[in-house]
Amino acid sequence: MNPTINRTILFALLSVSFLPSFSQNLDSLMEQNEPEETVYTSATFKGTRLINGHSVELPGKGVWQLMFSHRFGTLEDPVYTFLGMNQAAIRFGLDYGISNKLAVGIGRSSGLGGFVPPPTYDFYAKYKIISQSAGVINMPFTISILGALAIDTEKWPPGVIRTDNDRFAYTGQILIARKFSERFSLQLMPTFLHRNLVEADDQKTTLFSMGVGARLKVSKRMALTAEYYYNQSNTIGEGFYNPVAIGFDVDTGGHVFQIMLTNSTGLIEPQFLGRTTTNFTDGAKAVRLGFNFSRVFNSKKNNKK
Repeated sequence: MNPTINRTILFALLSVSFLPSFSQNLDSLMEQNEPEETVYTSATFKGTRLINGHSVELPGKGVWQLMFSHRFGTLEDPVYTFLGMNQAAIRFGLDYGISNKLAVGIGRSSGLGGFVPPPTYDFYAKYKIISQSAGVINMPFTISILGALAIDTEKWPPGVIRTDNDRFAYTGQILIARKFSERFSLQLMPTFLHRNLVEADDQKTTLFSMGVGARLKVSKRMALTAEYYYNQSNTIGEGFYNPVAIGFDVDTGGHVFQIMLTNSTGLIEPQFLGRTTTNFTDGAKAVRLGFNFSRVFNSKKNNKK
């Protein structure tokens, strides 16, 4: 055979034998040179409310969220009261995402006297300071801060002398959450509450509370939730208790439906932190059924940032 042809065949065989190794080295080099990205954690909680209180989540930029909440009477006589529905506290709320980090909201709670807190307007602003992430930026937590104002609009009884300033209550809260896996998230809620007027002499106008809540996803669209606030001792007064709630979330796509058992009738912080009048451990005579229902509306396109 011609020596030139032999050298050509030999070169071709060598090229074919070294080509896979060269290709792997080139891919490895390219992967090393690719810039690392930051991956942000999403859906730490499905809704903006954990159960009674807020979660770290906000409506997205340009998103309106209509929220409708109920808390019923206790389950002590469920047949006669139809699971407590003869008595009901109601809150209508509207939230709006100014940006993906800032949201505001307004709500109005009913008041029927007796066990139900007085009619109250509430306003809040929530800002997400940092988001849990991995990659270039490795952040183990998501942190949001909440500031809220509540105005009691109950008519004063005849002969009672009070000022309009007595109607105001203020809440400050830090929400710290971590999504440990696709199934489990945990949140801490150190909370400051100040009320210009309290109901009993042994209540403090200012109290500090530490809340803890969790979410366990049981399927693609369902999750179990729990929430508890420990109020600083000697601040809430005798006959008032720490709020407890156990819930079940159903996400139907655009709607989030939350049903819960709780000992609180309050639907905003000044009510469930300072006005919970039954002890969850007392069972049916203390525990009541409730639900939150939310629906979101996008007012802008390309909502993702």
